[in-house]
Amino acid sequence: MADYNNKSGVGGRLKRYARVTTTMSGLAARLASERYLGMEIDRSKHAVQLREALGGLKGPLMKVAQILSTIPDALPPEYAEELAALQADAPSMGWLFVKRRMSAEIGADWQSKFKTFERQAISAASLGQVHKATAHDGRALAVKLQYPDMASAIDADLRQLKLVFQLYERFDNAISTADIHTELSDRLREELDYGREAANLQLYRLMLEREDNVRLPEVVTELSSPRALTMTWLEGQKLMAWLATNPSQEDRNQVAMNMFRAWYVPFYYYGVIHGDPHLGNYSIDSELNINLMDFGSIRIFRPEFVGGVIDLYKALRDGNTDLARKAYEQWGFHGLDEEAISILNIWAEFIYAPLLSDEVRPIQQVRNGSAGRELAEKVHQELKRIGGIKPPREFVLMDRAAVGLGSVFMHLGAEVNWHRLFHDLIDDFDTSLLKQRQAELCRTAGLPDNILNS
Repeated sequence: MADYNNKSGVGGRLKRYARVTTTMSGLAARLASERYLGMEIDRSKHAVQLREALGGLKGPLMKVAQILSTIPDALPPEYAEELAALQADAPSMGWLFVKRRMSAEIGADWQSKFKTFERQAISAASLGQVHKATAHDGRALAVKLQYPDMASAIDADLRQLKLVFQLYERFDNAISTADIHTELSDRLREELDYGREAANLQLYRLMLEREDNVRLPEVVTELSSPRALTMTWLEGQKLMAWLATNPSQEDRNQVAMNMFRAWYVPFYYYGVIHGDPHLGNYSIDSELNINLMDFGSIRIFRPEFVGGVIDLYKALRDGNTDLARKAYEQWGFHGLDEEAISILNIWAEFIYAPLLSDEVRPIQQVRNGSAGRELAEKVHQELKRIGGIKPPREFVLMDRAAVGLGSVFMHLGAEVNWHRLFHDLIDDFDTSLLKQRQAELCRTAGLPDNILNS
């Protein structure tokens, strides 16, 4: 257990930030030396140092590390192995501190409002931890409790993240990171508002109400606050535990199809994306249904942006450069010449490849993911050669979700017809209809139409 009285004070936090800054600066310098001077670094040793520096922190630095660790071969194995441990090693609050926090959020008599409340957190992540409880009516509950003083911690962490980006851009100008940082900042600050997350969950319950293979929790409003969110418990296994049971190929494929619809029905029908397909944010029940959880990282997109995703698919399918340019402009890219478009299309063709071929196939023909890493490096170098690009803000969460979800399908080893799954969702797409659906969705939920990204 972490001693938050000693470790979360200003002095303790400043020491940890100083250690992270030194380690991240050292990483940038070492990788630059390795790339440009041919110097070799002890990656195993440095990966341990990086995990130790990040392990005491909550907030965006830890979340970024967790995301990177879940994408097959996105990092050298030494780093992936160490950073993956962050999720398991995240320290939880001790019982005395939990009691104090629950009293502040739910009331001094909070324990009487539950039939049972487990003292030990069942999971601890970057922004909060989850306790299992039981309602007086017998329902199993999950209580998500935010760590103390997270708003100031997020602000401090975001300053650290900005420093990391600035260090990175000093020796690599392929990607302008200013809008990326702004987008991540806005989304992370939204994750601190559990009232907003409860509203997001309500929207998802409406969007997925006709999806028989997706399960979502219900919010228990009377046991919730802006920093404590109580929901009904969903029974299931996490992906890696489920895979350890050696499921059949048929079952793997069914889980992949259920997950595809859980993520992309909201996007193509309503312009909404669940932006964090982290392995801890869903589970699989005994009937292969997807239990979808954690609705803090949600984004609503302009209908034109969604239309651009479909237009780029058609442009790649038909070899239509003009339509590709239009699609990128709909996303928010500006001033792209033909060379820039051709470079972006290299990555787009890789991402869209499973959708372009009408056949049963794995998400990527090369199973281990190294092809994606090598291709991403090629695209990166080409963008650097032409002076770099500035990705639009909306692109950040969409790309994160697409890559993260693709990594889940790779873990599953799923072999399905992605082309037909995709066409089932887009064949009747119309931007004006999407606008109507978005407005109706918020009216039905009794929410303003800018609730997700106001």
